[in-house]
Amino acid sequence: MTDTGPWLVVGLGNPGPRYAGNRHNVGAMVVEELARRSGDTLRTHKARATAAQVRLGTGPGGVPGPSAVVAVPSCYMNESGGPVKALLSFFSVPAERLVVVHDELDIDAGSVRLKRGGGEGGHNGLRSISSSLGTKDYHRVRVGIGRPPGRMDPADFVLRDFSPTERKELPFLLDDAADAVEQLVTLGLLDAQQRVHAPR
Repeated sequence: MTDTGPWLVVGLGNPGPRYAGNRHNVGAMVVEELARRSGDTLRTHKARATAAQVRLGTGPGGVPGPSAVVAVPSCYMNESGGPVKALLSFFSVPAERLVVVHDELDIDAGSVRLKRGGGEGGHNGLRSISSSLGTKDYHRVRVGIGRPPGRMDPADFVLRDFSPTERKELPFLLDDAADAVEQLVTLGLLDAQQRVHAPR
């Protein structure tokens, strides 16, 4: 895949320690893992976000992968669109090179799925981004958190911390999701889907 400028990888979550361990913040956790892999940390950016400029993954022959900006909006989830639009503008990244990493209720806990475009599935962060950009045609890395138990309201479920059992598995999920982001930007969507979606 030819490199034609940087990518923007945005992890969705809510700001502050109260939300840091929530299921809804798993997108932000994945972006922090990507920054860590690059030996970098997210720093405050004027676009109401924290961000770092990194290289993602490894290309053919072991060369460093494509350049990217990894970022987490500093506002609440339902206001994510403004910072994402500002970051795209600041770093001159087109919407087709935007990757949004987010929690997904409709995917089994521990699974990761890739797609481009489509609906928002009731996800307020995606809805805000699509509204601000005027398009839904961007990449998504969907990190499965499963359905809430019993009759629990999905809104309550996503704003709760991962359970102790889930927390043991969380490092593996973050690793898989970070791998999926790297494969998406180095291999392209179709090749990455074949690898990420393959049964284990």
